[in-house]
Amino acid sequence: MSTVDVLTDQAMVVLQDRPVIALTGWISEALADCASSGRTLQLVSPLDARLSLPLRAAAAGPGLQWVVRDGDGGFYEGLTGRPLYWNGATFVPVPEARDYAPGFTSRPTAPVGSQLSLTYQMRHGANGDLGGPIERLLKLLTGKAPAGWGPSEPLAHQWQSELLTEYARARDGARLLVIGDGPRPAQAICEFSETGGGAVFEVGTATVGYAPQDPPPFQHLPSLVGALATEQPILSLFAQLIPGRSDLTTEPRWTGAPGPLAMAVSGTVSGPAGLPGQQVGPPQTPLTFFPLGDGRSPDGWQRHRMLLEHLRSAAPSPV
Repeated sequence: MSTVDVLTDQAMVVLQDRPVIALTGWISEALADCASSGRTLQLVSPLDARLSLPLRAAAAGPGLQWVVRDGDGGFYEGLTGRPLYWNGATFVPVPEARDYAPGFTSRPTAPVGSQLSLTYQMRHGANGDLGGPIERLLKLLTGKAPAGWGPSEPLAHQWQSELLTEYARARDGARLLVIGDGPRPAQAICEFSETGGGAVFEVGTATVGYAPQDPPPFQHLPSLVGALATEQPILSLFAQLIPGRSDLTTEPRWTGAPGPLAMAVSGTVSGPAGLPGQQVGPPQTPLTFFPLGDGRSPDGWQRHRMLLEHLRSAAPSPV
């Protein structure tokens, strides 16, 4: 149970001193309250605290800021290292700061491994199984079906795809968390939104953690993406590699920049010069798979940008 420590017109400040801070039901409600009131939810933690994967994803978007107490008595933004100070109403950047906060550049407390992240987009019909794609993807990644699901942490339900479907379809938009049950840590975030007539648009992201001595199987990505599309067509999929802890928690320290691995788009399409694609998936609903890099070289982002620009220019003009 959490409490609000400071409430102003601009911010709701909550102190969190636990080792791992999760996206609990209380924090989810606080986020909703802040969104309706125009405030920012600012979670303040010590340097040795970590965020769970779902809470880290929330902190990367608007409305939630992770504020870390540094050892010298200062504060900084946990995901960026930007020094902050309290102005009486909210935490704001230090204007004269020209470098990262010292705590952000300190050595991580655990070995830095790899987090393989795959984000897909798809449309579900009025009677489609909303839990099927993420179940299929986690099986492909870990060898086992998910263990549980829920709207917040800890996850309240054992895995049952039909119950997830019933829950999501009963709401005009749902953001649900899924946890894997394989040999490696695996979690997913699925966002559902109605598009009319009972149809649902989904954006799902599955992330699997790998230790430094256990690299992800990049060579299997084309066949994995093709296998995912055999049961239900997907619109696109983006795979990237994120340096970080294999347990999928995030420290308020620099561990490296994410890098793209591949992108797949529906249909048979061509890529820009020097970036050929390969066909994967069933013949009736093919995907074109474009390798972008090894997830470590910055050249991968240049190829990603080239591919997106090419696909936009090749798209048919609206009538």
